[in-house]
Amino acid sequence: MTHAVNEGPARSDDGPNAGEGRRDRRRPRRRILRKVMIGCAVLALAAGGTAWWLYDDLDGNIKAVDLDEALGDDRPTKEPAAGEALNILVLGSDSRAGANAALDKGHVGGARSDTALVVHVAEGRTEAVAVSIPRDTLVDRPACTRANGDEVGPAKRVMFNSVYSQVGSACTLKTVEAMSGVRIDHLMEIDFAGFKSLVDELGGVTVDVKEPIRDTKGGFTLEPGQHRLDGTESLKFVRTRYGYRDGSDLGRIGLQQQFLVALMGEVKRQDLLGDPVKTYKIADSLTGALTTDSDLASLTSLADFGQSLQGIDPAAMDTVMLPVKYDVADPNRVVPAQPLADKVWEALRTDRPIPESARRSPAGGGN
Repeated sequence: MTHAVNEGPARSDDGPNAGEGRRDRRRPRRRILRKVMIGCAVLALAAGGTAWWLYDDLDGNIKAVDLDEALGDDRPTKEPAAGEALNILVLGSDSRAGANAALDKGHVGGARSDTALVVHVAEGRTEAVAVSIPRDTLVDRPACTRANGDEVGPAKRVMFNSVYSQVGSACTLKTVEAMSGVRIDHLMEIDFAGFKSLVDELGGVTVDVKEPIRDTKGGFTLEPGQHRLDGTESLKFVRTRYGYRDGSDLGRIGLQQQFLVALMGEVKRQDLLGDPVKTYKIADSLTGALTTDSDLASLTSLADFGQSLQGIDPAAMDTVMLPVKYDVADPNRVVPAQPLADKVWEALRTDRPIPESARRSPAGGGN
């Protein structure tokens, strides 16, 4: 027996209106999908806009010095033996204005370079040496041009750190080139207010104190051993001279070199890529306090430059003080000790190790 099958009402996909029902059912889902896609696009644009704003904000922090305009063509040429080696003049500016004034109450105004290092990066980008120039060194300053365009004539037997305070960082670089014959490729200057913020954002820097520091004048004391220093303490550490060794600027140079290596090691040790917020704060502190030559005055240029130096182990970085001796006419000042100083500069010019014989300074306070 055959049973009739009740198929019910005709299906909407049969006949001339076939597919209409399917479109009706798909419309709500398509509207939802469209909203999700639009939302994703808005979020992507917002994120991109934020990223661009952050980049532009940090990029705009960096101040630039046009060395080509300031120095012209009268500069040392790089010797073929140096190959792709680089020389960077690193200055720590000790301004008594603005944010720095609050860090240094009771001191005189003005600005000076408290720290000067010629950092030589060897051709293979795996080794580097930092040569400190004592700020009390008497030098011959060449003719220079200030940032405002004013011409300044040459001068003999002036204190090295006075070049910065009187004429600026470009003239300081020109003076280093004149006294050394070394072509300086890049300039980096960081002021102490930004230095303090950078250390604080890193959560401090650990130093290993070998000799006691008892600076009663500056109110800073450290006993031998390891110490984690915050930004304010770090400033005192690199500035102190009284109560450490002979109380001269030469003894302080050793502390500055030690802290530079410790700071570089701390930056390399921390996983900054794993903490974007912290990375931004550190980058903001650093770029806000940084002045470079025009070639490095952007985030991309600085990032590329930093990446090229990844092979250098800060803990293995060599540090040397320019050999100096006490000046005969003024025992409170020093002058480059020859022929030792020339041996140091020749090593940098030719990308060779600094001879052991040139590592001890007649005036003391060396490594």
